[in-house]
Amino acid sequence: MSARNISRSVPDVKPVRMRLIDYTTIIRQAWAAFDPSQTVQAVEDISARVSTNHVFRLTLDSGDRVIAKLSYFGKFEHFKDDHRIIHALANNLLYPFENVLAKSLMKNGQVFIYRHQDELIDAWVVFYNPIRTMERLPRRLDEPHIRKLGNEIARFHLACARASSVLPKYAKTLRSDVQGLLDLLDTDAGRFEHRMHIDTLRRQCHLFLENRKKLVDKTVETMPVFVDWNIGNFSVTPDQKLFSRWDYDWFRISYRVMDFYFFSRVCSDAGDRTVFSYYIGPMAEERFGWFLDEYHKVYPLTEREIRFLPEAYRFFILNYVIKYGRYFFHRTYATKLQREAYDIYLPSIDTFDVTPILKRLGL
Repeated sequence: MSARNISRSVPDVKPVRMRLIDYTTIIRQAWAAFDPSQTVQAVEDISARVSTNHVFRLTLDSGDRVIAKLSYFGKFEHFKDDHRIIHALANNLLYPFENVLAKSLMKNGQVFIYRHQDELIDAWVVFYNPIRTMERLPRRLDEPHIRKLGNEIARFHLACARASSVLPKYAKTLRSDVQGLLDLLDTDAGRFEHRMHIDTLRRQCHLFLENRKKLVDKTVETMPVFVDWNIGNFSVTPDQKLFSRWDYDWFRISYRVMDFYFFSRVCSDAGDRTVFSYYIGPMAEERFGWFLDEYHKVYPLTEREIRFLPEAYRFFILNYVIKYGRYFFHRTYATKLQREAYDIYLPSIDTFDVTPILKRLGL
């Protein structure tokens, strides 16, 4: 990713020259700031290599191992909020979810976060205890798998909701993220990247803001959600209980249905794929209906939440594909997904009908 000349700054998008950044040195400096009594013997890059977030496994002179996450996109304040809240959530989830999330390393009573700033990069590092994993779900689920998953995720969501009242306050909102995209479209960088679609994106942003206010603002509770429930981001026990969850890049405090689009993909007939797109169709499949049947029995959904499903999908496309696509995906894939967003994903929202889901759940 090459640096660009931007005449009007965008506060939460910072291009950097990746090839010149010595991540290993930054990680070693971060550990020295955390605990100079132990030295780092080895730093192994274990990143998925699909985004600007980098994950490393550190081996210390004691033989102990630690996981380090380095990020440099977005805002430092949001990175700090995310990881302090995730740590608080990890410590406040009750049985059987008390060990599902990785716990951050702490110093002086707070999650330790290291900030590295120079002329090339503003990067942030957090350390985790390694998280244990068990089994992965099959790439394509059968009906019993899907129904069990719906039941288990409802229980996990319910545990997260119960822990919400003791979590630190959170600044980032859906509205502020969409406003960030609108601000980006007013910059030279935004106009260059989305030059043929500025009006379409502005209209989509305003549609989302209007529908969010009408459907869920001040009427639907918020809770911790992880959004990206890719089948490779969590593990289960042999009897399919949720065992561990990692990859917190898209964590936020928001509405629980923000998680549902990715669960529809996990349940979809296509199954987990290496080559993928983000079509809205999985939310209309009978297979996702099986998931919702079981979820609704444990943690009942409301009509407003179901009507918000297309808006949750719209936000995902606008924020993670359009606004941050070049950070989360390889350049060629980001271009493909953004092109599909303009041509297929966003137009499909207008024809998506939640009525069958409402009838199915008796809402």
